[in-house]
Amino acid sequence: MKATVIVELKPSVLDPQGKAIQHSLSSLGFAGVEDVRVGKLFRLTLAESEQTGEGIENTIRQMCERLLANTVVENFSYTIEE
Repeated sequence: MKATVIVELKPSVLDPQGKAIQHSLSSLGFAGVEDVRVGKLFRLTLAESEQTGEGIENTIRQMCERLLANTVVENFSYTIEE
């Protein structure tokens, strides 16, 4: 089973790395980029287990809340593939 987790800064949090990338793109001649937000992507391969449905979702949610995302300043979303 595979899961993809996306972690992004909350909209109200400043993103200096995104601003630096936006500025660099402009300097390289890529006009029209109005905003850049930087995030993280995790691709997890999970061992087959007896957990299904809500159990797997709960496990992934706990991974995000305890390690992968700082929930004070970041949001996360995930998808699960069989």
